[in-house]
Amino acid sequence: MSLHVSERVQEIAADIFNLPKEKITPTCSPKEIKVWDSLQHVNLVLALEQEFGLEFEPDEIQQMKSIEKIAGLVKQKLERHET
Repeated sequence: MSLHVSERVQEIAADIFNLPKEKITPTCSPKEIKVWDSLQHVNLVLALEQEFGLEFEPDEIQQMKSIEKIAGLVKQKLERHET
């Protein structure tokens, strides 16, 4: 499950940022991805919410500073959602 979540987060990010999936690594952040601006960040959050059926709080959205952190947050919220 967790590998699937990480891969899916990378695929969604690649789609939002219009980049090949291979270019999206867990350590990628707005520093490496030049098109990752505030608007694209909102688009990424919305796509993740739709894909995983989640809703992120404003403080969680601010924590989303790398693909790895995003995937971890999604996994955490999914685990809480299941219980």
